[in-house]
Amino acid sequence: MQTVYALQQEILRLKKEHDIAILAHSYQTHDILEVADLTGDSFALSAAAAKLPQKTVLMCGVRFMAETVKLLSPDKTVLLSASQAGCPMAEQMSKESIAQYRREHPDHAVVAYINTTAELKTVCDVCVTSSSAVSIVSKLPQKDVLFIPDCNLGAFVAAACPDKNVILMKGGCPVHTAVTPEEAAAAKAAHPDALLLCHPECLPAVTAQADMAGSTADIMRFARESDRKEFIIGTENSIVEHLQYECPDKRFYPMSKGLICTDMKLTTLSDVYRAVSGDGGEEIVLPPETMQKARACIDRMLELG
Repeated sequence: MQTVYALQQEILRLKKEHDIAILAHSYQTHDILEVADLTGDSFALSAAAAKLPQKTVLMCGVRFMAETVKLLSPDKTVLLSASQAGCPMAEQMSKESIAQYRREHPDHAVVAYINTTAELKTVCDVCVTSSSAVSIVSKLPQKDVLFIPDCNLGAFVAAACPDKNVILMKGGCPVHTAVTPEEAAAAKAAHPDALLLCHPECLPAVTAQADMAGSTADIMRFARESDRKEFIIGTENSIVEHLQYECPDKRFYPMSKGLICTDMKLTTLSDVYRAVSGDGGEEIVLPPETMQKARACIDRMLELG
């Protein structure tokens, strides 16, 4: 039986031999993060991948993330480690329904969270990340803004941009949304010395209890840099493990045992091995028109900062 370490060493050898860069989203398991060239949030990974010398990029994450890598690196071969790894939130709204909204409200800006398919981005004005959403929405010239798909992040943006009329549709991350305010309160009661760090994809009544709300990267950065020693982590539970490795002198607790993304967990170390050996992974191919229009949505985000 091959050990995890032996498999990791073979992956490291093969990725070098085949000129492959491995990207691992922070929600991946720790054994996968250990063989990655880059780890972090989805858009940051995509932007950084465009600057890498490797001609092939393997995304250990979910489909919309691999699509974003392809949009920013059209000349690279982009592979998704596990074909079935999707994102329910990214797939909640159709291109046709948003195109219809645009026809009915031509003066409204349509803002797409990065957690959307490339196809859906083609009918939106600008993308945002959880870190940049408030800043970008505040800079838009339009007063009326449709924010899709996450109504929880959208509510967070609306509260921070009172001069905008932020319109929401029913959508969001089923994992973050499932956490109840009672669970958040119970976690705080169980760990009274801990700060609650929460992702704004959670319900507003959960986020309201947080000492800090922000993206996964923001949460990890805050925990690393804070002088405090205990933290409740209000996002995917793999972050609890990763932070405990990075900061052994601190203690980290999950806000809820239900904060587990099954799509992220579809990727295994064996999937990574098969992909770098040429016997696995799915190549991401997007139509030229989709590439052009979806990239324009991302370029607008970069323009607005």
